[in-house]
Amino acid sequence: MTVYDVTMRTVIDVPDEVIEALDRLSSSKQRSRASFIREALARYVEQSALPNAQAAFGIWSKTNKDGVDYQTDIRREWGS
Repeated sequence: MTVYDVTMRTVIDVPDEVIEALDRLSSSKQRSRASFIREALARYVEQSALPNAQAAFGIWSKTNKDGVDYQTDIRREWGS
């Protein structure tokens, strides 16, 4: 089942600054606010359903620090 097989209308309170940001984004990308909200919710649900190990896979790929260096630094903080 995909996100679009069953639809539901709902009312949510969204801060004005978020609506303004969505308006700018939807204007620049020529998409509706609703499509961005649907996509964000679908991604959130997808990410929340991942097992912790899978969600953490590749987390170190965005850092320049070696894992052993990180471990050494943390141990220094602990006083060991």
